[in-house]
Amino acid sequence: MLEKFSLSEPITMSSEAASERKRVRQSAGPHECPGRKCCGVLVTLARGSYDDHTRRRQPSPCPQIQTALEEGSQLQNSPGMASSCAKPHLIISLFVGCLLFASPARPAVSPSAAVNSTTLPVKHSRISAHLKRVNKPASPDGDLIDCVPSHLQPAFDHPKLRDHKPSDPPERPKGYSLSSTVDASFQAWSISGESCPEGTVPIRRTTREDMLRASSVQRFGRKPAARRLRRDSTSTGHEHAVGYIIGDQYYGAKASLSVWAPRVTSASEFSLSQIWVISGSFGNDLNTIEAGWQVSPQLYGDNRPRFFTYWTSDAYQETGCYNLLCSGFVQTNNRIAIGAAISPTSALNGGQFDIDLLVWKDPKHGHWWLELGSGLLVGYWPSFLFSHLAEHANMVQFGGEIVNAQTSGFHTSTQMGSGHFAGEGFRKASYFRNLQLVDWDNSLIPLSNLRLLADHPNCYSIQGGVNAVWGNYFYYGGPGRNVRCP
Repeated sequence: MLEKFSLSEPITMSSEAASERKRVRQSAGPHECPGRKCCGVLVTLARGSYDDHTRRRQPSPCPQIQTALEEGSQLQNSPGMASSCAKPHLIISLFVGCLLFASPARPAVSPSAAVNSTTLPVKHSRISAHLKRVNKPASPDGDLIDCVPSHLQPAFDHPKLRDHKPSDPPERPKGYSLSSTVDASFQAWSISGESCPEGTVPIRRTTREDMLRASSVQRFGRKPAARRLRRDSTSTGHEHAVGYIIGDQYYGAKASLSVWAPRVTSASEFSLSQIWVISGSFGNDLNTIEAGWQVSPQLYGDNRPRFFTYWTSDAYQETGCYNLLCSGFVQTNNRIAIGAAISPTSALNGGQFDIDLLVWKDPKHGHWWLELGSGLLVGYWPSFLFSHLAEHANMVQFGGEIVNAQTSGFHTSTQMGSGHFAGEGFRKASYFRNLQLVDWDNSLIPLSNLRLLADHPNCYSIQGGVNAVWGNYFYYGGPGRNVRCP
């Protein structure tokens, strides 16, 4: 029978007990009762730490010692401990030795636990770094940019693209030169050097609020469908100030266009500046490829100018969409987020900021490629998305467009371009410069017979010219409603 004692009583050690303690400590193995593990538990108890949580996390591995303490501490016996503890004649000596010499000990850690304690922080650090690369924080414009594996991007939901292998980079047109200094950092989300990992593409996250602003779920991400389209499309509420060329076979277009932040006065309206590559009639068979910048509160929820794309193969009826909001356009770039805000923008009487856009048909595979800035291939529209554009375009158009919803019963005050008329010129009016076409031989050539058209010149105007520095160019835009545009 083990002798009972009080943990609060002073304890002295006889010379025999000291000798016995020393002998036991020298002979004890790493897994035997007299080692550090038992002493640690006993010291914890001797100091009066009877917290239930402590007892559960650090059960005594010595049934006999625990039995000696049961009546005073009301502890429950822990089953399954080593039988090597069954040495009653050593118990008191061992307990006394631990009280005097052992420091508070931590529970023994198994080799595997020790490895885990080292590897887990490293693993979590790597996971955090990967998530930071893949899930970008909100950019200064409030966007969330997701890095999506290339093979999971929306394009491959299209029935004709499910087994599609991404195309190799195309041969650039003859006469091509890198004239722009703009790179991927022109977008707000990448100003700090952010980009997505190789093998992924950055996609602006679509939110519930984005969809709720649309006229319907079916029409989300699409331009309004019209029963009848005309070259002068003012009957649909759309107004233009454009330069265009028509009547031949065209295989691409290139231009530099200044970027502004025009005021859009109604959520159902937009203001944009873009290149159109067009084929077919203006009936239900119209094919278009479009790229540029736009301000669209309904689509994006703000008034920032954003880089965008669009396509349709049936006059905006059932096919096509903005950006990557439907299947079709195949993105290949991990640094450009289509739909993300552009920064900086041009300033009235201040610095002017423009971007280069090139759209052209790959002579080898027939796909229509998009390049932005200094040689940045964004991606391509596969040729089989289209009927007429599967072969070539028969019209190319450059310029601005707004929607005039007339919500107050008179002409909108939504601005086009800078919001200033073309006649005000450089640093005030928005512009296109260095207009070029791609011909049948995949060569860049200057325009020879550019036509200019403003649907409502008292609201939005256009003026063009040619010089040695800007080549073919024009200014365009306006304020919308004014004394001459009621």
